[in-house]
Amino acid sequence: MGIFRAHVVYFWRTGLCLKWKAMLIIIFIMPDMVLGQARYSIPEEMPEGSVVGNIAKDLGLEITRLVSGKARIVTKGSRQYVELNRDKGILMVKERIDREELCKQTVPCSFSFEVIIENPIQLYRVTVEVRDINDNAPVFPRENVHLEISEIAASGTRFSLESAVDLDVGVNGVQNYALKMTDHFKLEIQSKPDGRKFVEMILQNQLDREKQEDFTMLLIASDGGDPQKSGTVRIHVTVLDINDNAPVCERHVYRGEVAENAGRGAVVASVSASDADEGPYGQVSYHFSRDSGEGAEAFAIDEESGDITVQVDLDYEKVKHYELTVEAKDQGGHMDSTKVIIDVTDVNDNVPVIALTSFSSPIAEDSPSGTTVAIINVRDLDSGSNGKVECSVKDKIPFAIRSSLKNYYTLITDGKLDRETTSEYNITFTAVDSGEPRLSTEKTISLKVSDVNDNAPVFEQSSYSATISENNSPGAPFFCVRASDADWNQNARVSYLLVDSEFNGNQVSSYISVNAESGALHAVRAFDYEQMKSFEVQITAQDGGSPPLASNTTVKIYILDQNDNGPQILYPIQSGGSLVAEMVPRAADVGYLVTKVVAVDVDSGQNAWLSYKLQKATDRALFEVGAQNGEIRTARQVTDKDPVKQKLTVVVEDNGQPSRSATVNVNVAVADSFPEVLSEFTDFTHEKEKNENLTFYLVLALAAVSFLFICCLVVIISVKIYRWRQSRLFCQSNLPVIPYYPPHYADTGRTGTLQQMYNYEVCSTTDSRKSDSKFVRPGSHSVLLMDPNYATAETLHHTLNKHNLLDDANSSEMVKTFTFKAINRQPYPERLTTCFQGW
Repeated sequence: MGIFRAHVVYFWRTGLCLKWKAMLIIIFIMPDMVLGQARYSIPEEMPEGSVVGNIAKDLGLEITRLVSGKARIVTKGSRQYVELNRDKGILMVKERIDREELCKQTVPCSFSFEVIIENPIQLYRVTVEVRDINDNAPVFPRENVHLEISEIAASGTRFSLESAVDLDVGVNGVQNYALKMTDHFKLEIQSKPDGRKFVEMILQNQLDREKQEDFTMLLIASDGGDPQKSGTVRIHVTVLDINDNAPVCERHVYRGEVAENAGRGAVVASVSASDADEGPYGQVSYHFSRDSGEGAEAFAIDEESGDITVQVDLDYEKVKHYELTVEAKDQGGHMDSTKVIIDVTDVNDNVPVIALTSFSSPIAEDSPSGTTVAIINVRDLDSGSNGKVECSVKDKIPFAIRSSLKNYYTLITDGKLDRETTSEYNITFTAVDSGEPRLSTEKTISLKVSDVNDNAPVFEQSSYSATISENNSPGAPFFCVRASDADWNQNARVSYLLVDSEFNGNQVSSYISVNAESGALHAVRAFDYEQMKSFEVQITAQDGGSPPLASNTTVKIYILDQNDNGPQILYPIQSGGSLVAEMVPRAADVGYLVTKVVAVDVDSGQNAWLSYKLQKATDRALFEVGAQNGEIRTARQVTDKDPVKQKLTVVVEDNGQPSRSATVNVNVAVADSFPEVLSEFTDFTHEKEKNENLTFYLVLALAAVSFLFICCLVVIISVKIYRWRQSRLFCQSNLPVIPYYPPHYADTGRTGTLQQMYNYEVCSTTDSRKSDSKFVRPGSHSVLLMDPNYATAETLHHTLNKHNLLDDANSSEMVKTFTFKAINRQPYPERLTTCFQGW
């Protein structure tokens, strides 16, 4: 990129109208940095709003660049004389410029400022020269001057006069002096080394006090402006008596040096003069000449000793040297003058000043390294090494400071920012000069870091375990997940979503829902522990950033069992049409295993812990039930007095709260012979059947009133025929198979509830009422099931013949051995019926 410097020179002329022209004359190419410079020249006292120059054209900039770059003026001082119109690209006078106030007698007079443009940052230096106009007339320090001149003053004697002061400079300053109303003196104009003019009055004709004791002259000072301006002073001359020796200064020029921090009263220099006269005419007194200007106010001179001392606080940055004129006078009116030049030396009495020129806050946390944050200007009013400043940043922070232009520094990012670690930086700039002692100053700025969505929500746990009781109320919350996001505001706003998946062929959303704001889990339906014991869902936490970030967690949900199922009796099975009985021989010992009540509970845990107890019994002292295993055993020795038919009621309870229970009736036959058991239970079944039939007929009669008569005849006839046929039947039985046992149930040993096979020997006579039977295998027991409604005698005979169990050779008495099979682990479909013939 090219670098240029433009100098614009303006010329000013006054006449009937005000004209000024601008000319761009030189463009310099400067390496390593972009620095444009422009120079303008304008007259002082221009009205506000006057155009200084077209800065956009002179610097080669587009107006759109000035607007988009937020171009602005940065000045060093507190006053800003010029303002920038970005829309037109011109510089205009902001306030009246007084050259005399701005620069006093300094020539040329100018002020500088910088034009800064951002994005990217460009800096241009502009210097405006303020030309003098003749707006001030010469002014003498006093309106009247009194001189005492000895009458013996020789021709050619010089008398210094106070110079007129014109705040204007150059041709507009004092150019000429004129003396009127005198015949004794002439004027001679001298020039000082700095170009200023002073006037001396030279005596042409010797004075004669006796002729003229005093007289008055008029001194006129005029400048070279157009129109010309002038100022006057009256000189009153008193002629003194003779004094033929004047004081003589030892040196024509005295030099002194004083530090700007010298206290009041410090001696800077000492002037000495001698007078050859004696008496009052030889006494010399020292005074500052009237043309000493500011020096006469800053310093004091001892009239007797000639010592010059400081009487005000000096400031090197304001005035660097003073030039004084000291007059040595005797009492006779003679005098001599000498020059005293006092140089003020700089001390390090000004701390550096830090000014914030540009500042961008907040800054995004993902800003790349090297991003410009701020531009500062550092200056020190001291000179030399006292004004050389170094700037740095305190503390270890991800920022660095770079020097871009003289006295300008750029603060840039120097590392990765993380709002979650540090959301705000207090950046302290430290400026230290090179003086002795070194002075420093600090300035702190607060920089905020804005958030970007760079953190995903994080769950408190990677996985959760939750429980919910079965038979729950749908819609009720039962668990809550929590996720946090280290970002801020919208980027940290977490929403919870359910990741839909399948479980048992259903979407998990049909089981569980999640509150998007709180993360609370709600049951959509009521659960059944017996159908489903646990399942998993996946929850997503998503923030509100753009693009959004998310994370997942897994929630394992366990269904807690409730005691909502009662025990179920698996054995013995309660049959409505047949009677199940367990046989116990009368010779059974104490602890004889009669049977075992088998029950299950589909609940789990303590809800499925079952206990057994005997609720009712024909003889409670004869039997007992195992509380844990449900085994029914004899509690004492069986005697002959114990009835054959024993009915036990066993209650099975679970351990839930509240507990549930089931009851089962167990029929036990206490007998040693089969016919005894058969006769007892046959009567029992007849009575049971009769009661059941009567109940059935009663219900049927009530249901069919309109057909009562016909139905009664049919029923009576049917009953008569049925009973006649039943009376022909000696005995019949229905022996169902032992029901199915649960898979985990098994008997051990040969003393289990049921044996695999039972053999019986049955003997019958022609008197079917006196038949007898005995066990082929003593010591075993069996299950005897009798159903009088199952088959007729012919059917039973057919069945025996089919199985080759009937012997026709013996028609009077028939002895036949047959086997009842009882399978205790699977149903046995066959039924074996024994018929006793011989009627």
